[in-house]
Amino acid sequence: MLRVAVVGSGPSGVYTAQSLVEQSAVPGVHVHVLDRLPCPYGLVRYGVAPDHEKIKSLQNNLRAVLEHERVSFVGGVEVGKGALTPARLLGLYHAVVYCVGAAKDRRLGIPGEELAGSCSATDFVSWYSAHPDAASNGFALGARSAVVVGVGNVAVDVARILARGAQELLPTDVPQAALGALAGSQVREVHMVGRRGPSQARFTTKELRELGSLPDADATVDGPELALDPAFADPSGLLAVNRRNVAVLREWAQAPPPQGHSRSIRLRFFLRPVEVLGDGGRVSGVRFERTVPDGHGGVRPTGGYEDIEAQLVLRAVGYRGAPPAGLPFDPASGTVPHEAGRMLREGAQAPGEYVAGWIKRGPTGVIGTNRPCAKETVASLLADASFLVQRRPADDPLDAMRKLGLRPVEWPGWLAIEAAEADLGISLGRRSVKIPDWAGLLGAAYGDTSLQHP
Repeated sequence: MLRVAVVGSGPSGVYTAQSLVEQSAVPGVHVHVLDRLPCPYGLVRYGVAPDHEKIKSLQNNLRAVLEHERVSFVGGVEVGKGALTPARLLGLYHAVVYCVGAAKDRRLGIPGEELAGSCSATDFVSWYSAHPDAASNGFALGARSAVVVGVGNVAVDVARILARGAQELLPTDVPQAALGALAGSQVREVHMVGRRGPSQARFTTKELRELGSLPDADATVDGPELALDPAFADPSGLLAVNRRNVAVLREWAQAPPPQGHSRSIRLRFFLRPVEVLGDGGRVSGVRFERTVPDGHGGVRPTGGYEDIEAQLVLRAVGYRGAPPAGLPFDPASGTVPHEAGRMLREGAQAPGEYVAGWIKRGPTGVIGTNRPCAKETVASLLADASFLVQRRPADDPLDAMRKLGLRPVEWPGWLAIEAAEADLGISLGRRSVKIPDWAGLLGAAYGDTSLQHP
């Protein structure tokens, strides 16, 4: 029997577990899916916007894997912190696969980025998704105008949440405190800005269309600004998704000016942020330099500038891997060095250690991209199986973890959290509502009512 630990319970970790137990080359593989949080599903729980029920329903597929008879969820266990080092973890299993994602956000690297009111979109998403590490406040929702820097799906998500009314979010599982803050939001203008053109935007067409169908927000674009993009006039050479995006934006540019709604979302292109402007230590706007296509797929500066007033700035320019404690790390790529998923330490394969997901390939692709990535890593692990089974792991890894002072949250503990969130929703007259803090989550998982969320 091959016993494998998968560190990370997001899509890449769960798909890795699925590939391990569904293959037939090495029968009887058992998998423990570890996570430092007491809740599974990673960014599907803590990164998908609360109003995206269809994508959030992917949890049902991940759940089926975690309920497999040879897969066990082990939450509340952080590798690399305290006594559970990567070396000690490897001693408990035949092999360990790290699927720890890309935890950091990319910075703009411009003056004023640290001003109050300038935040990471990642932090904003964590807040309204009830991540227990999220800041409980600090987002300038008293702002009249917000700038979202970036034109990917995360940028679309945060722009849409800012433009939704509280009644629209009431049926979701957004935590109660965040719902109350969003209900009192004074944001009426949201500017979503990209440094390149509409044909190179990274949002999907479905996400884009959602911006144009919000019940109390107008989505607008600037026709002359769109026309700066050579591919806008002739999108035939673009990928299908980009052609569809261009078609939607052309519809918006040609439509009569919308009116009558209380909020507006304006998509802007060919503007590169150069400074976050401040007044009294707080954000007052963003200065952009106008860019134009350089003829080679990029843009060049023009020397012309435009200031957009804003009291809230959210940067949504991508994720970046953080150095996992005790593991090798390439700061240039933000990944753990590997060959076909086999971890490399000082250029040599680290026996029994593997990587999959964003920490392996960088923050690219969609959720489904994790499947082939996981399969490649699993293929490498299985090819090493004859060597790996010679290792002598612990008879009971969870018992060994408890002896180190850890208190793993197993599947019944997670089910108890789900039940507590359902009860919280009922008490608030809503559907299931997420518990946003460590004390509440662990109190529910351990059955300790003194810790549970009120």
